[in-house]
Amino acid sequence: MARRKPGKLSEEDRQIWSAVAKTITSARPEKPREEERPTEPVHAKPKRKQSFEVSDFRIGETATGPLPGSHLAPSVSDRLAHAPVRMDHSTHKKMVRGKMKPEARIDLHGMTLAQAHPALTRFILDAYDDGLRLVLVITGKGKDRDDPGPIPIRRGVLKHQVPNWLHMPPLGMVVLDIREAHIRHGGTGAYYVYLRRPR
Repeated sequence: MARRKPGKLSEEDRQIWSAVAKTITSARPEKPREEERPTEPVHAKPKRKQSFEVSDFRIGETATGPLPGSHLAPSVSDRLAHAPVRMDHSTHKKMVRGKMKPEARIDLHGMTLAQAHPALTRFILDAYDDGLRLVLVITGKGKDRDDPGPIPIRRGVLKHQVPNWLHMPPLGMVVLDIREAHIRHGGTGAYYVYLRRPR
C-alpha cells in the first residue's frame, strides 16, 4: 500500500468528508468572511465639534459663580458652629461667649495621635465620674509643615481628630455637646466639651 503525503486526502476520503460536512450544523454561526460581506459604501458620521459659549469679560475682572472642583469640605470650626445644639440654650450661649469657667482642662499639645487618644479618653471619663459638666480640651491650632508637598494636608491633626473621638464610643455616650472655645480659653485651638449629668 502506497503511503500518502501528510495533509493530503484521497478522492474517496474527500467524498466521505463532504457528505459528513453537509449533515453538520454549526452551534455558532460564523461571521461572513471579508470577501463574502456585501460591499455597501459606509458613510462615516461626521464628528460634532463641541462648542463653548464664552461670555464677555474684561481683563482683570474676577470670575463670577463657583469654579468647577472648588467645593471643599467645611472646616471643623464651621461644622461645630452649625451643629445642632443638644444642651440648654441659655447655658450654650454663656458657654460660647466664654462666660462659663471650665471645671477641668487637658492640654494635648505635643502628643501624637497614639498618645492623645487614650489620654483624652481617660480625662473625659474621669471628669464624667467626678460629676463635672464643662471641661476644656486644648489641641492647639497645628503648625504649618516645612514642605507641604503636592497633596494638601490639613493643618492641626489633633484639632481635626479630637471632635471625632468625642463623638465615638465610649466618649460619645457621656459627651452632650462640643464647641470651639472662646478666645479667652484658647479660641480655635481648644474645645469646650459639655458632659451629660452622671446617672
